[in-house]
Amino acid sequence: MRDSCDAEVSAVTLSEAPNSQAGTLYVVATPIGNLDDIGVRALRVLREVALIAAEDTRHSQRLLQHFGIQTPLAACHEHNERDESGRFLARLQAGEDVALISDAGTPLVSDPGFHLVRQARAAGIRVVPVPGPCALIAALSAAGLPSDRFIFEGFLPARAAGRRARLELLKEESRTLIFYEAPHRILECLEDMQAVFGGGRQAVLARELTKTFETLKGAPLAELCAWVAADNNQQRGECVVLVAGWQAPEGEEALSAEALRVLDLLLAELPLKRATALAAEITGVRKNLLYQVALERKS
Repeated sequence: MRDSCDAEVSAVTLSEAPNSQAGTLYVVATPIGNLDDIGVRALRVLREVALIAAEDTRHSQRLLQHFGIQTPLAACHEHNERDESGRFLARLQAGEDVALISDAGTPLVSDPGFHLVRQARAAGIRVVPVPGPCALIAALSAAGLPSDRFIFEGFLPARAAGRRARLELLKEESRTLIFYEAPHRILECLEDMQAVFGGGRQAVLARELTKTFETLKGAPLAELCAWVAADNNQQRGECVVLVAGWQAPEGEEALSAEALRVLDLLLAELPLKRATALAAEITGVRKNLLYQVALERKS
């Protein structure tokens, strides 16, 4: 509880003093597929606010019609967010409440809304999250990969060179990796992951979550690539890719070729303990690891 209180105090200091006359900006999560996943609180907020800022008003209008909500919509997407934020801020500063939603899931997570939220906080406007569905969390909860520590990378670069360069930077990341990917690039993405991370790295494809054709397939990357390549249906819909984090090799595999060469030269001339101690000084590798490898090589 202490940590959460400290975090709240720190967050408040990042913005100006609260404007008691202003309205509230609600950041509302909406379903990623199954409409039954919307929260009771989210429905109440969407009904009561004066305006809903939506990523795609045509898409969101269908959601509102399904639940009989008649609140006006205004577009807030990646192409107009910087310019239109002032319009929403004016409504908020006039005392009206505004809700921010994306096409699906939690706003700002690989979706628009960051600029509006930042400007609202800077203006002392209260920003309230209304939590709910989020594709990356839903995928992680069912993937069977370590979930105590993970990293969300969003969408990788669309071009192969940029995508591989980004993956190279993540090659030795020990946390579970989570990506979003477009269906027309999912096979290329998995192939690049196989090339960079190795075909044996465990991964999960979570596709069309909460929808009729929901799929969660876990396998080594080589097997997952072959499975997707053989079935065009797996190259459709919204995709989340999760990849197990890198694990440091043990034994001889953990040593560079140069470290092994030094160790072998010393083992040929000196007793085992003395050879490993000198090898540790020369190479900077831990003495315990070198000693274990020396034992294996001697045997």
